[in-house]
Amino acid sequence: MRWGTYFAVCAAVISIGLALGVSMPLVSLRLESWGHDSFAIGVMAATPAVGVLLGASLAGRLAARLGTTTLMQLCLLLGALSVALLALVQDYAVWLALRLLIGVALTMVFILGESWINQLAVEKWRGRLVALYGTGYALSQLCGPLLLTALGTATDLGFWTGVGLLVGGSLILLGRSGAPRVDAHSALGRGLPAFCRKLPAIAWAVMLFAAFEAMMLTLLPIYGLRQGFSQDVALLMVSVVVVGDAVLQLPIGWLADRMSRRSLFRGCGVILLLTSLALPPLLHTPLIWPLLVLFGASAGGLFTLSLILIGERYRDDALVRANAHVAQLWGIGCLIGPLTTGAASQWVSGHALPLLMALGAAGFVALAWRRAGVDAPLGAAEPARSD
Repeated sequence: MRWGTYFAVCAAVISIGLALGVSMPLVSLRLESWGHDSFAIGVMAATPAVGVLLGASLAGRLAARLGTTTLMQLCLLLGALSVALLALVQDYAVWLALRLLIGVALTMVFILGESWINQLAVEKWRGRLVALYGTGYALSQLCGPLLLTALGTATDLGFWTGVGLLVGGSLILLGRSGAPRVDAHSALGRGLPAFCRKLPAIAWAVMLFAAFEAMMLTLLPIYGLRQGFSQDVALLMVSVVVVGDAVLQLPIGWLADRMSRRSLFRGCGVILLLTSLALPPLLHTPLIWPLLVLFGASAGGLFTLSLILIGERYRDDALVRANAHVAQLWGIGCLIGPLTTGAASQWVSGHALPLLMALGAAGFVALAWRRAGVDAPLGAAEPARSD
């Protein structure tokens, strides 16, 4: 196993988490200070999801022409330029376009990077290696809001920190090799309905976690503010959720190498359902802090286990296609989650965020308890290649 390449690819993708963690809450807080309502902020949070769908359709063709490493480096630099322009041109309409561009560029890094990590992982360590990547990414998101708190929200320093991180992520990939082999027909976005029919619980879990992540970084601070917490406490709530995601992913990965991955998958869904329902009544009690830890851990576990279950099925082009479908589902989740929650928060209930997460978790539990929801035959959607 190429350990140096594994850690370099993990670091490159993790740089995205830290850059987004320090810059995206600043976008929402800036919009709030400009007087925009919850729906407008939700639209801004959902815009990168459209870019995710576009990026998923381009990743394979561009990787075949430019090479996986080169494309990942160029996309990280394009993301850095887009974040820089967020600081330089502070206008709502321009920010929508820039957030779209960020979604396109960074989606391609995720598709290729996560495929590369799963390709490198040996089967007996797959759970731990994928979880280690997930832990690093979650920690990067944890450090983002904390770093933003230290930097302050009154200036654009958070944006410029994100720029530096993305440039650094590009540089760390210099000279790396061993990526999945990609041809021009990979990751074209075809076959998504078949993928969802064959693995419906995995598909739902990816969408659910995408909605969760988009809402945690953008709408949870606003939820905290509107429930009477200060800005610092609202940002701390985001950090505590991500702590749960980060700290417990390695134990989940360790368990995934030692017990039924399907049972563990279902258990995470049940915990997410229960913690989502418990958030509103416990919001103003000391129990909210351990509850937020479990909330983040269970949601993160769904995505980590989805990647593990996909990685045990596919290789090379099939793996890239599967991860392109994951990216498309991610885009759908990022689009629906913030838009629905922003609208519901404004017009239905101030507790729309946890209640909609509970509804999504209930849907996952229903799908996961059907054997066909998780246990489609290997290669049922796209045959794995063994060469």
